[in-house]
Amino acid sequence: MGISNELLAFLKDLKANNNKEWFTANKGRYEIAKAEFETFITELFAQIAIFDPSIGHLKAKECIFRIYRDVRFSKDKSPYKSHFGAHISIAPKKSEIHTRSGYYIHIEPGDSMLAGGAYLPQGDWLKGIRQEIDYNGADLVKILENPDFKKTFGEIEGDKLARMPKGYPEDHQFIELLKMKSFLATHKVSDTELAKPNFVETAAKVFETLKPLGDFLNRS
Repeated sequence: MGISNELLAFLKDLKANNNKEWFTANKGRYEIAKAEFETFITELFAQIAIFDPSIGHLKAKECIFRIYRDVRFSKDKSPYKSHFGAHISIAPKKSEIHTRSGYYIHIEPGDSMLAGGAYLPQGDWLKGIRQEIDYNGADLVKILENPDFKKTFGEIEGDKLARMPKGYPEDHQFIELLKMKSFLATHKVSDTELAKPNFVETAAKVFETLKPLGDFLNRS
């Protein structure tokens, strides 16, 4: 299963006409695109559950983000997102993605990705990740240096502290990893790749390569 041209066309048109009047007039197109994405995520669950049974109890609706933007604290008052996104994780709520690593899929014409890791992990989780790096940083280095991981994701990304976090020596073996405030692995996907009939299998394979990083981050 792949992502249809109709779904991508809807998102392109929504980006160009991001207002309530247009969205209301095209609500039927949205419902069709939303149903397709939900079906895709359901099939992706089945593929991921083969190597990560922990997500087997989830339903697509529990993991798909709303298309409606929260504009209360944003200068951008566009009411809708111009992408479909889902975060597949055993975290009980989508709002808790800062507390548990999982699998993130982002479908946006010209800017789609498959990603995961830890985005701005909150207090206790970040402390736990750093402690795990302190104790077992060699395990993380081995994951990041794995040829399949490097081919799929390249280097992990994330902002860093200017100085060593409190409690760790300046000459720590894993100083650069300990400074990180996020631990992100991202695999970009072209529109052509999205449309291929086997894209769901491709996505699952990318996430299987990602799993060791998520497992390490979730130890804490």
